[in-house]
Amino acid sequence: MSDDEGKMNRSVREVGGAILAVSQFTLLADTRKGKRPSFVGAAPPEEATRLFDHFCERLRAAGVHPVETGRFGAMMDVSLVNDGPVTILLER
Repeated sequence: MSDDEGKMNRSVREVGGAILAVSQFTLLADTRKGKRPSFVGAAPPEEATRLFDHFCERLRAAGVHPVETGRFGAMMDVSLVNDGPVTILLER
C-alpha cells in the first residue's frame, strides 16, 4: 500500500501485512564452479535453526503478525499469490 504521496513507504506492520519466512534462506549454495552447487559455506543445521528462529522472533518483537514459518528443514511445497506491483529480492 502506498502512502499519501503514492510512495511505498509503509512497513509490513503499518499496512497490517504478514510474513511467510521460508527457512531455506539459511542455505548457502556456491554455484561458481560447474553445475553442482557446493554447500560447504552453509551453516550447520543447529546454528541455522537458531538463526532462523531468532530472525522470526525479531519480526514478531517488531510487531509483525502473523509470521508463518512451516517447519525448519522439512520438505515443503510453498505457493503464494504475489499481490503487489513489485517483488523485491533481498540479498546480503
